Amino acid sequence: MSNKMRYLTFALTKGRLANKTLEKLEQIGITCEEMKDKESRKLIFVNEELKLKFFLAKGPDVPTYVEYGAADIGVVGKDTILEENRKIYEVLDLGFGACRMCVCGPGYARDLLNHHEMIRVASKYPNIARDYFHNIKHQTVDIIKLNGSIELAPIVGLSEVIVDIVETGSTLRENGLEVLEEICPLSARMVVNQVSMRMESRRIKEIIEKLKNRMNLPQTAERL
Repeated sequence: MSNKMRYLTFALTKGRLANKTLEKLEQIGITCEEMKDKESRKLIFVNEELKLKFFLAKGPDVPTYVEYGAADIGVVGKDTILEENRKIYEVLDLGFGACRMCVCGPGYARDLLNHHEMIRVASKYPNIARDYFHNIKHQTVDIIKLNGSIELAPIVGLSEVIVDIVETGSTLRENGLEVLEEICPLSARMVVNQVSMRMESRRIKEIIEKLKNRMNLPQTAERL
């Protein structure tokens, strides 16, 4: 590797997504031994040989780091991409972290949705909820932003329905709620800074192609 080559920087979502991403990258020969040290207090991890840097961030911050060029590449959930709505390229569905964004509530709320009644919708994802109800369903709703257990909202009468991520649906069932409508499928996605995609096109596309190859996906990178 040339010493003049600039570092490519990855922003990874803390927790399970970062661990799964590192597993995927190891499969294509990209490793970062420093990140395996759980005691490390470092914020930036480096692979000098491959000229790569890595850092961990909270999910909602990853698209921000990528948009502003603090990271060339990010890995984050599709829910966060939709909610944050940053100017970034989404280049690859990594396939893990699969779940769904849904409208959920008690069974009787299905009629309220079908009849386009004015209802209250609680969600950690107000932008996704607003886009779905206003632009897709054309239903006027009052969106309430919450940060904690969203399932509580319809149970205590704060809202008629919620918009939230559903994996197995067991938490919903335990609380007398169900999936009423599916908004979209979700999973971990790779995103790229728009300038980096032009300036470092060869290196970035090589990483995308290797990951696609490993996942048995078609071998043509998205046109960007």
